[in-house]
Amino acid sequence: MSHSSSTQGIPEAASVPRHIAMIMDGNGRWATKRFLPRVAGHVKGVETVRDVVEACASRGVEFLTLFAFSSENWRRPADEVSFLMKLFVSALEREVAKMHVNGIRLKVVGDLSRFDEKLQKMIADAERKTAGNARLTLTICANYGGRWDVMQATAKMVAANPGVTEFSEEMLAPHLSMAYAPEPDLFIRTGGEQRASNFLLWQMAYSELYFTDTFWPDFNAAALDQAIASYQQRERRFGRTSAQVVAHKKAS
Repeated sequence: MSHSSSTQGIPEAASVPRHIAMIMDGNGRWATKRFLPRVAGHVKGVETVRDVVEACASRGVEFLTLFAFSSENWRRPADEVSFLMKLFVSALEREVAKMHVNGIRLKVVGDLSRFDEKLQKMIADAERKTAGNARLTLTICANYGGRWDVMQATAKMVAANPGVTEFSEEMLAPHLSMAYAPEPDLFIRTGGEQRASNFLLWQMAYSELYFTDTFWPDFNAAALDQAIASYQQRERRFGRTSAQVVAHKKAS
């Protein structure tokens, strides 16, 4: 299947989104509301990840991308950052074998150089172990930022084309951190905030946006179905008129 750019061509718009990207927001607030430490929300959030991965796979979603840790999250309190790193390690230890059995491919994208060597090795091993799986590709964005992504891709593109002064989207595309995936059809953010927060800025040029007040630990398969139902009501025009979209559907 092609991974065409939404600004260069018109991707096929399937009734079930091929690629869902999510910002998992509200873990800390979920915990605070229950008089628990913020980290309890992150622990519960990992369970939600497991449920949502399974729900996406069973509904025919091919790519699920989760924003686990942004390049700006280092600004959080040091003990919370430290806990999140430990949680990442324990989740990899517990979940990778199960993901492999269930046909899930794991990818982790971002500037991984800031993570300790143990975590970097675990990520590389998990990616290698699951590389042949095709049921669903789960991408975890960790120490990731949309602007970082465009900058690192630009640097690689320039290095790969010495002496060239005119560049195109097509030349940049293979160097983006998620070049292996189609652009997200649907972007979901939980927790009530309504912004992109430096997530997949290039890739979400034509994604449908869906915001919910539900905190991430409370998000489940039913909430996912609501988001997909909202997506199915949208008319994905990619710059065309409604009449053109209707004519294209009739022709195909």
